Amino acid sequence: MKIAVPKERRPGEARVAATPDTVKKYVGMGFEVAVEAGAGEGASLPDSAFAAAGASIANGLDSLLRDADIVLKVARPVTAEEGTDELAPLKPGAILIGHLAALQHRDQVAAYAKAGILAAAMELVPRISRAQNMDILSSQSNLAGYKAVLDAAAHYGRVVPMMMTAAGTVPPARVLILGAGVAGLQAIATAKRLGGAIFAFDVRAAVKEQVESLGAKFVEVDAAAAKEAETAGGYAKEMGADYQKKQADKIHETLKKTDIAITTALIPGKPAPVLITEEMVKDMRPGSVIVDLAVEAGGNCPLSERGKVVVKHGVTLVGYDNVPSRLAGDASQLYAKNLLNFVSLSYDKESKGLKINWDDEVIKGTLLTRDGKVIHPALAG
Repeated sequence: MKIAVPKERRPGEARVAATPDTVKKYVGMGFEVAVEAGAGEGASLPDSAFAAAGASIANGLDSLLRDADIVLKVARPVTAEEGTDELAPLKPGAILIGHLAALQHRDQVAAYAKAGILAAAMELVPRISRAQNMDILSSQSNLAGYKAVLDAAAHYGRVVPMMMTAAGTVPPARVLILGAGVAGLQAIATAKRLGGAIFAFDVRAAVKEQVESLGAKFVEVDAAAAKEAETAGGYAKEMGADYQKKQADKIHETLKKTDIAITTALIPGKPAPVLITEEMVKDMRPGSVIVDLAVEAGGNCPLSERGKVVVKHGVTLVGYDNVPSRLAGDASQLYAKNLLNFVSLSYDKESKGLKINWDDEVIKGTLLTRDGKVIHPALAG
């Protein structure tokens, strides 16, 4: 079987879906691996490193994809309307694996079905213990939380740690993390290492212990309501109007004394919840910084602008999109390993190919299309 790894064509995407390490493992499993020339440049992985690992280097997308059995991608394929058609060269029965943003781009899922390919959306991997090593959202969010703190520190016009000098003492920056999922917890840990005074909020009471174990103070709104704020998959639920009012008041009060705010709150398949309103921004200290990691889903602050850094009401709003791509080397290493683990789930040692268990919980949770139909429960019908 042939595995193809094309160069990512979406603007700003520097990651690659395989690395020399994962290529070596695929080859050892009996797969033929072809990598498009220049696919790893953005992640500082030259063609020579892929070739040394056993991959062939392909010049041109059509020649790479037309006989591929498995196509590994980072971002969803580019369409004909957007430029190069990455879907057209795929043969019926080919398996497309990547972050396909399926819930946001349902029309493209229909196109996968029409093309007769099997499409697996890695962002839909179930949050169960045996699938943790395939969870691209966790691996990439971890890096995003780290980078968000560095971005905040870079745009903040003061120091983060407390400094005691002969000329006087500089107090530590007060850092508020909104959302204590994977990105938020890494942001807490990173900001703590930089020496800030850290506060964190999440609607889920269950994360309070994790927040406090990292050295942050948990900002609590309604302890009773928070006990019901987590889905079976571990995500935060959308809360009722009464809780949202209490939440807004508490966040507003906390932001008045905050120097750096990092927002990470996302609801799968829905626009990001608004956590910081314009009125709250107006009441923040001049020179404060907000890093909005939810900007690609509409933003946790309506003043954030995707892909831009702007100053409004004296506050700097950082809205970089695709933050993991700004750490492309490490992000690619983790992402590629997630994909390797997913492929290995269906690997058959005897045939040295794939033997897919269609009833497997992970397969059922990620597979979008099969036999020309959209089959995922969240998209079918």
